[in-house]
Amino acid sequence: MTISSVQTLLPGRAEINATEKRAVKPPPQVYGVADFPFKGYNPPQPEGYEQSRSHPDTSAIVIDNGSSAMKAGWSFDQNPRFVLPPTMSRYRDRKLNKQCNFIGYDAYADATTRGQLRHAFDPGSSVVGNWDVMEGVLDYLFLKLGVDGANGGVDRPIVMTEPIANLAYPRRMMNEIMFECYSAPSVAYGIDSLFAYRYNKGTDGLVVSSSHTSTHVIPVLNSKPLLSNCSRLNWGGMHNADYLQKLLKLKYPTFPTRMTDHQMEDLVHKHCYVSPDYDHELSGYLDWTGLEDRDHVIQYPFTEPVIIEKTEEELARIAERKKESGRRLQEQAAKMRLEKLVKKEQELEYWKDFQSKLASETKKEIRRILEAEDLKDEAQLERMIRELEKSIKRSRNKDLGIEETEEQPEEMTFPLLDIPDEELDEAGLKEKRHQRLMKSNVDARQRAKAEKEREKARQEEEERLDREKRENNFESWISERRTNRETIMQRIKERDRMKADLGNRKSLASQMRMKTLANLASDGPKKRRRGGDDDDFGANDEDWGVYRTVAKDEQSDEEEEEDLGSMLNSVEHELLEYDPEFTENHTLAAQTDWTKSLVHAFLRGPWPFDGESHREAHQLHLNVERIRVPEVVFKPSIAGVDQAGLIEIAADIINQRFSSTEDRSRLLRDVFLTGGNTLFTGFDERFRNEVRAYLPIDGELRVRKASDPILDAWRGAAQWAAGPDLGQSSVTRQDYLEKGSEYIKEHDLGNVMW
Repeated sequence: MTISSVQTLLPGRAEINATEKRAVKPPPQVYGVADFPFKGYNPPQPEGYEQSRSHPDTSAIVIDNGSSAMKAGWSFDQNPRFVLPPTMSRYRDRKLNKQCNFIGYDAYADATTRGQLRHAFDPGSSVVGNWDVMEGVLDYLFLKLGVDGANGGVDRPIVMTEPIANLAYPRRMMNEIMFECYSAPSVAYGIDSLFAYRYNKGTDGLVVSSSHTSTHVIPVLNSKPLLSNCSRLNWGGMHNADYLQKLLKLKYPTFPTRMTDHQMEDLVHKHCYVSPDYDHELSGYLDWTGLEDRDHVIQYPFTEPVIIEKTEEELARIAERKKESGRRLQEQAAKMRLEKLVKKEQELEYWKDFQSKLASETKKEIRRILEAEDLKDEAQLERMIRELEKSIKRSRNKDLGIEETEEQPEEMTFPLLDIPDEELDEAGLKEKRHQRLMKSNVDARQRAKAEKEREKARQEEEERLDREKRENNFESWISERRTNRETIMQRIKERDRMKADLGNRKSLASQMRMKTLANLASDGPKKRRRGGDDDDFGANDEDWGVYRTVAKDEQSDEEEEEDLGSMLNSVEHELLEYDPEFTENHTLAAQTDWTKSLVHAFLRGPWPFDGESHREAHQLHLNVERIRVPEVVFKPSIAGVDQAGLIEIAADIINQRFSSTEDRSRLLRDVFLTGGNTLFTGFDERFRNEVRAYLPIDGELRVRKASDPILDAWRGAAQWAAGPDLGQSSVTRQDYLEKGSEYIKEHDLGNVMW
């Protein structure tokens, strides 16, 4: 049974409980949603290029080519100069007759640019798929960095990150762009998470990189990554945002505003966290205690209907107009009453004159005159005159303000009923039949009054017997009341189930009803033929039972008339008064109150919901989603991903792929977490606690997080580019021309030839 139906049955108690809860709970803390990430104009920074002129061979351009954000700067910088998403929007301005390109955050400038937005990377991967967008983003970065080489080329070495096990085709295309389009002197590639690990002084350990599109676990020994033992989980920050969006669309299917990907990413970053014990916390997450702290209310933009408030002068003028209108209506009503009164007086005078004229006429003439006036007899004329006099008297008393006293009805007599019909003429017989009808009405009213008195006496007697039974045999009485309550509850559920089934075409009740209608149609009245019989449906009483079969509600008429809600209220009131084991929490109103509803707590938190409020209609409530979304990386089956979780992957690498105890100890002494998806609160603690279960009791485990999981990959690449390894690990333009675009040089922080 739904909450609305129960509150309809029991409005009083449910409203009281809801009012009490509203008084207890404070208003929720509301969080806003992120707007489109337009950053405004970003001026170029040519001073870095001027500074690199003193050391052109060792000053490299460092680009962290991430699928979520690209970071670009110089190898001598402490932080990247430009951070932007790898997106581009292109459209033709008709007024200027010019094609415009908007790169990075500029692509979110307005609805026109957002409508033409394109990404450089393939959806859900870290592989570049749209090279037109990638070339536009690189043009933007080089222009902003102030690079001004010969013939518009880039005359500085380039260091660029790439994903683990990058495909040969994307690397070949990147080499062609760098050497053919930009005329770069050399290009070096490396893995972003290994750059971050080197920047954080790591040599031996287990690198856990959870980034925008995937999660990798890389063992590193003697500063060399063992990529053959690396494992990948196809889940990252992008999937978190997509999963949260799907959960919220399922939770609020009629939400009036569009949920964008950027808003979902912002909600994941600001409101989600990793639970130390997911199953235990989830079991009590929607408990009333503390739910107002766990439930975060997200407010989307909305527009409330404008209610124009009138000034006191306007309100006074409106009140005066209403009074004047009321006075005019009263005057019109008084005038109409006066006209009606005059008309009634004239009519009364006419009928009195008419009655006085009948006194001198014969009976035959009286009958003819009365028929001409549509009157049956003189008694009807007398009644009409009497009613007019009463109506005129009431109207006059009302105008004079005199309160009328209720007249006691005169006792009716029926003298003609005792006179035989032979002694009466035709008019007397008519009056006798009229008196007989009036007497039957009076007798019926007396019988109904007596029946009411007997029913009242019967109820009083039942109450007395019930009271005696309660006093003499309390256990039997209370057991009977409990059984009665269960019966009523079952009947309410059955009634609601039947109502729900009637709207379902596939339900048994609907199918039986349609079958009966089909049979009636096939057995309906046939055309009458010569010598044939007419349709005899309805000749037997059993025929009319079909209407009960095809009725929408299969309950009997008596059951329809019964007020089950009132009956349940009465029984529960008695149980509350006499049964010590039955409390307010056991009543149906308390059990179906919105404050006790798990669904209401899930959708609206611990606060009431006003469906007419635009503000509340544009609110999202994040509760269980706050721990469910980050949990997928540990339990991918939650989101339907057929892979092992991060803990199982790490434990498999440590226990199954390294037979040496010394190697395992070196890996466990430095478990390094990097990537934006590790920024959740409690991520490192959860990883530490669950990995410990797969290790020996005396095994040493140290888990640390990168100093900056977002920028450490770029910083590590910049630090590496400023060292002596750049020249030995870079593919020069001469190497590209001699050995082809797929040629790479292997080093400790890059991919290997597969």
